Amino acid sequence: MVEWTVVTATDTHRAIDAVWRIESARLIAGLTRIVRDLGLAEELAQDALVAALEQWPRDGIPRNPGAWLMTTAKHRAIDLLRRQQRLEQRVTELGRDLESERSTSIADGDAALEAVLDEAVGSIEDDLLRLVFTACHPLLSTDSRVALTLRLLGGLTTKEIARAYLASEATVAQRISRAKRTLAEAEVPFEVPYGDELAPRLASVLEVIYLIFNEGYSATAGDDWIRPGLCEEALRLGRILAGLAPGEPEVHGLVGLMEIQASRSAARTGPGGEPVLLLDQDRSRWDHLLIRRGLAALDRAQALAARTGEPPGSYALQAAIAACHARARTPDATDWPGIAALYGELAALAPSPVVELNRAVALSMAYGPEQGLAVVDGLLAEPALRAYHLLPSVRGDLLVRLGRLAEARREFERAAGLTRNTRERDLLLRRAADCAADG
Repeated sequence: MVEWTVVTATDTHRAIDAVWRIESARLIAGLTRIVRDLGLAEELAQDALVAALEQWPRDGIPRNPGAWLMTTAKHRAIDLLRRQQRLEQRVTELGRDLESERSTSIADGDAALEAVLDEAVGSIEDDLLRLVFTACHPLLSTDSRVALTLRLLGGLTTKEIARAYLASEATVAQRISRAKRTLAEAEVPFEVPYGDELAPRLASVLEVIYLIFNEGYSATAGDDWIRPGLCEEALRLGRILAGLAPGEPEVHGLVGLMEIQASRSAARTGPGGEPVLLLDQDRSRWDHLLIRRGLAALDRAQALAARTGEPPGSYALQAAIAACHARARTPDATDWPGIAALYGELAALAPSPVVELNRAVALSMAYGPEQGLAVVDGLLAEPALRAYHLLPSVRGDLLVRLGRLAEARREFERAAGLTRNTRERDLLLRRAADCAADG
């Protein structure tokens, strides 16, 4: 007998939205395992959501909303399979023997299929892990992987994804549709990769989660400096992945990095939403619970890597850098030589101009702006940084510290012209104006 809780229609719709955010990934994961088609699984899940929107305001919220949604979706899957006259074939594919005599009734077949579906849904954690690897498949473009992950695992609507990335709904919808079609046409198996396939596929998953977090932490464009909702989604996905793959050190490294970075969120903006740079932040506003969680995740990453004899991965190294900041009660107490050394390790492991730019900042803080400027000047001809606003921004900061204010002003103005984030542009123009005033 189903138990229900009766509330107002407004509360019901709010509850449905919350339930969908929590349960949609599990629902789609379980359904994908059943029907072996990601697009179809999402349609069935959406059908169950529509049914909830129709019935719950009238009848009340069931005591176990997730189970209600799964049961409703399962029944719709049965109806679909029956309509397609593939009942016995599907049951065979799912691994459960059915009586194959022509006398078997549809009702008997439905009951058997429902038993199979119950068994299939029982391994929901495995299904979630399969869904993570499917949504982040390297076959898809980066933009498609991000959009599909937010859609299927984050439970975000197309409109919400479009708003977060300042794209049109039509563009995001097309990315998601194309991604599902690509996966179907390539017959990508709904499975966790093993052996030699695991490392590159896991790297793709971590990259997608990190991209989502970074867009929330420092928005590429628009009027907001940070987008907390995206940071929260990335953290939630990272924590889920850490629970599903507890033996992977880089998963814990990424979670540790995101936890520590997210701990600064409240201190990263001023009263009017303007950016507050790291050295100017009120560290009493940092979230010390998130810091503790991040340090614990970093410890797990390092312990797992040590157990296998492998050096720390790139996310663990970045988490270690973030930990140096988190452990410093004041900017002056920061272990800048240690951070510079960690960036050196990161540059050796995963060389990139952006890592070198960050290393330059650490070197300047540890050993003086001249050392940092020498590294930055060596990056000026780097094609990958030609339109990267942080290159002139960092160079401007170093020039200020050297007293070369006229040059610094030009660098800040150039950086302001390159960024697409309104808040960041305003900050850079203020710094350029300060240089002009002081000079």
